[in-house]
Amino acid sequence: MSLRINHNIAAINAHRNLNINDTSMSKTLEKLSSGLKVNRASDGPAALVISEQMRGQIAGMSQAIDNSETAVSLVQTTEANLNEVSRLLVSVRQLAVHAANEGVNDETMLEADQQEITNALATIDRVAAQAQFGNKRLLDGSQGASGSTTGDQLQFVEAGLKTKDSREAGFEVKVTQNASKSFVDGKVALTDETIKAGETFTLIENGKMASYRTTMDDTVDTAVKNLKSEVRRNGLNVDVELNANNTLSVKHKEYGSAYGFQFSSSTAGVLSSEAGQIEVSSAGNDIKGTINGESAIGEGQVLTGQEGTASVDGLKVKFTGQVGDADGVIPEGGSEVGRAFVSQNAMNFQVGGNFGQTVGISVESVNTRSLANNIQNESGFKSLSEVDVRTFQGAQDAMRMVDDAITRISARRGELGAFQKNTLESNLNNLRIAHENLTSSESILRDVDMAAEMASYTKNQIMTQSATAMLAQANQTPATVLQLLK
Repeated sequence: MSLRINHNIAAINAHRNLNINDTSMSKTLEKLSSGLKVNRASDGPAALVISEQMRGQIAGMSQAIDNSETAVSLVQTTEANLNEVSRLLVSVRQLAVHAANEGVNDETMLEADQQEITNALATIDRVAAQAQFGNKRLLDGSQGASGSTTGDQLQFVEAGLKTKDSREAGFEVKVTQNASKSFVDGKVALTDETIKAGETFTLIENGKMASYRTTMDDTVDTAVKNLKSEVRRNGLNVDVELNANNTLSVKHKEYGSAYGFQFSSSTAGVLSSEAGQIEVSSAGNDIKGTINGESAIGEGQVLTGQEGTASVDGLKVKFTGQVGDADGVIPEGGSEVGRAFVSQNAMNFQVGGNFGQTVGISVESVNTRSLANNIQNESGFKSLSEVDVRTFQGAQDAMRMVDDAITRISARRGELGAFQKNTLESNLNNLRIAHENLTSSESILRDVDMAAEMASYTKNQIMTQSATAMLAQANQTPATVLQLLK
């Protein structure tokens, strides 16, 4: 056994272990008091980097959840206002139906109906102007797409949510097939003899029938005039014309393959090819063409950008003219009829925690000037704001226009409902699940296991106490040298 006094190796060793145990106990105390396994980069560099990234994602997801919930509230507010507009439109339609009962109504009753309709339309305009969420107007058109066209006979109808901004160049519109109306042309000319013998004309359109049997006092002109009156009185959406050669022509007022009518005449060839036979009119054609070189679906005179197209999905334009040469031949590839310009002002929502995770929806104006503004009618009403039911024809046309407005409002409500259910609420469910899972993962990396850390603390505490005791013992070892010096 050798004894030294300049260097107490045992004490140095005990002191080193005491420092190690004390440092471990301090770190354990820090973890237990903070609840975190990683308090600084040195506690776990990789875990710190990953967990900090996760914290950013978690914070983003939390805000995205709040954003989505707010978006749901906005959509619900918008839909509730549209529901009120729809209720008012139903009331207007009921009044129009009442006003059309001309056999009973007098002037006072018609004035009362019109006054009530005017009030209802004013309320619709007020809802459109004042509906808001916070300070954001919802139904005045500021949250929808706006558009314009070049070309005398090309009109902008509406743009969908997925329609892109057209920028300065606009979207080129080409027509490859003209729209046409369903029709029938008589082959046999009307004569006074035919009329005085008692000719019966029958027209059926959309479940409505107009029939007129000529009398001995009728001429060709008066017979056709009386047939037209019957058509108007019964609300058929067709035009009756007497041609220069005294043959009769009937055309549907609307363009496209969706519209048609039935007809008969008691003389073969006047209208129907066989006497008294109910026949079907020749079918009309829907317009065909492209928008911005992309596929478009034709319905009547309206071209709609096909779903899934890159730029014009949901864009609607209306072409009221005809293209082609004198023989109606259209050049291969179609004829350009103008350009459509779109500015997309949709409401966009950040529904994810990362760049580009946005959705949006546009809500068009629902004021009465923008509703039913493309409906052909005998009264010349340009939009719902102009309807006047104080005449029989006005009441008939008002019903047609209100029906179109109800259809548009219902379609918009359906779009909002689908957007809320299938986009916002579905995304909200996914966000909550992802937030929960990511928080769990971050907790595994960052949070301390209290039970395991308490066991470690107890061990370090015992080791520290033991090292302290051993250091005291080691410090006593050099004192034995004094025994040798006595």
